[in-house]
Amino acid sequence: MLKTKPSPAATTKPTVVSSESPNYFRTLGQDAPAGLVVFLVALPLCLGISLASGAPLLAGVITGIVGGVVVSWLSGSSLSVSGPAAGLTAIMVGAIHTLGSFEAVLVATIVAGALQIVLGFAKAGIIGLYFPTSVIRGMLAAIGLILILKQIPHFLGADTDYFEDMDFLQFNGQNTFSAIASAANAISWGSALIGVISLLVLLLWDSAPVRRIAALKLVPGALIVVVLSIGLNLLLGQFAPALQVRPEHLVKLPIITSFDSLVAELPRPDWSALTRTSTYVLAFTIAIVASLESLLSVEAVDKLDPHKRTTPPNRELMAQGAGNMVAGFLGGLPLTAVIVRSSANITAGGQSKMSSFIHGLLLLTSLLLLAPILNWIPLSALAAVLLVVGFRLTKPALYRMQWKLGWQQFLPFIITIVAILFTDLLKGVTIGLAVGIFYILKANYESAFYMHEETPRADDVIHLKLAEQVSFLNKASIVKVLNSFPAGSHVVLDGTGSASIDYDVLEAIESFRLSAHERGIELELRDIPQVHVLAH
Repeated sequence: MLKTKPSPAATTKPTVVSSESPNYFRTLGQDAPAGLVVFLVALPLCLGISLASGAPLLAGVITGIVGGVVVSWLSGSSLSVSGPAAGLTAIMVGAIHTLGSFEAVLVATIVAGALQIVLGFAKAGIIGLYFPTSVIRGMLAAIGLILILKQIPHFLGADTDYFEDMDFLQFNGQNTFSAIASAANAISWGSALIGVISLLVLLLWDSAPVRRIAALKLVPGALIVVVLSIGLNLLLGQFAPALQVRPEHLVKLPIITSFDSLVAELPRPDWSALTRTSTYVLAFTIAIVASLESLLSVEAVDKLDPHKRTTPPNRELMAQGAGNMVAGFLGGLPLTAVIVRSSANITAGGQSKMSSFIHGLLLLTSLLLLAPILNWIPLSALAAVLLVVGFRLTKPALYRMQWKLGWQQFLPFIITIVAILFTDLLKGVTIGLAVGIFYILKANYESAFYMHEETPRADDVIHLKLAEQVSFLNKASIVKVLNSFPAGSHVVLDGTGSASIDYDVLEAIESFRLSAHERGIELELRDIPQVHVLAH
């Protein structure tokens, strides 16, 4: 067995306790700062998705709280973070219009959650294991690029789009690139100044000299950036009012004065919607889209996880379903596992479920106690945090690695990136999967793995041996070889080592057997069952 020398990082970082008996307090020193970073990133995302969905502003925050406080413990993932997803905004806008109220949509969200639980029990989560690695890597790289491109307008203080829009075509009529061009012509210099300083601080905080200082490692760079950005904006207001960040470019959290006022603000499900067919159509749509996004996200998170833990996909579906039922009851938007917040969690050093749980607690605390202070945070500072997260997802080294793996890995990877950039997450991944499947079919057609041609014997017998498992994907390759034999050939087709031969392949072999004598070919079948071929 090949042995490798552990890296310095591996010797200095303790391994996370096994998931069978986790000690969450053991890694609290890393999870608490990571949870704080995720909270700072999640807060404007939750608010932005609420605005884009046409839902009450609190709905997104409620969903973020449920994702952190409830789903984090039900999920089998150690590092994924759940909350409202940008991919569901278009569905929400149409749903509110179709059902007539957000309260009716809450009922559909609850039903969708129940459907996800059923899918989990039916073991439908196994579909997540069939996403090719090249497509998952392409999805991560695309999300990194989108984060960078989408945050530039917020970074410059010229944004008109909501904070976590991931689609190429925006709700305001612009697209990703035209929004950047517009932002370049309408820069808010105060926001841009704070954004640049925030980005420089984050890069400095992540540099080797700073990371060598043990005390500073306990303080997340995002927290320094947030505090610094508030202070800088207050100074601009004092000494250069013209440069002060305008209110529309600050975090906008609703002011809640008490727990009772929070309860009074929450929308309640309109149970009369259960009598309408459109409610169940919407619930099915939410369940399928949310399940696919969650499975894609946890698969991606598992690849980013430094400890390479594996998330049980069926348990994830049930956890997401329970979360959607709770969110629907409390007046929240539908939730999924979300890659942006999960990536921020991993980048910040999160080690266990505690980081997601802490982010949920902080969202709840902010809603009740910290809204006046948090509303001073410039969006350009938070955009700087996401620019760093985006770059780490789409590093040039990733592209070089995929290129070295060859065209069969590189093309699905790069096509997935381009497709997501110019459409949206699910459409882009679907296109990437189609390309990946094409290469699988092509490889099965060209490969000699399933049927080996041995060296001809002295009597010119051609001996073809089928593999242990022969599927319909191998039919084209087998038919091509059978049709290539010249007249006068003596062919032995050997299935003695095959445990399973697909019916489509058997039918093709039987058709060849029936026509072989007319072509002057002597055919001998070994352990290959004959099937009935219909005459046309």
